[in-house]
Amino acid sequence: QVQLVESGGGLVQPGESLRLSCAASGSIFRIYTMGWYRRAPGKQRELVASITRSGITNYADSLKGRFTISRDNAKATVYLQMNSLKPEDTAVYYCDANIIDGSSRGHYWGLGTQVTVSS
Repeated sequence: QVQLVESGGGLVQPGESLRLSCAASGSIFRIYTMGWYRRAPGKQRELVASITRSGITNYADSLKGRFTISRDNAKATVYLQMNSLKPEDTAVYYCDANIIDGSSRGHYWGLGTQVTVSS
């Protein structure tokens, strides 16, 4: 059973920073691409950033320069450093990963972590 667990969300003021983490656990053989999505109130889920196993990154155009995705393959963890946060960054942030477990390849999601940017 594979699980993704996010952490690091919270309430911050505009201009501040947060670092989200997402750790994968369970019967994992290999983790391929990992990523972060977010869903703001009243909006559809959108891609924030993704990173391949070898470290190739992809970002939503509107977030380039403020957000940085990274991963630690040894820890099966992906991170999202968010700087200069804005109220419009308020959302539930979800991580996802393509993982080969003991027998097959699957796409997994975490339950999400709330990020609220407000003064």
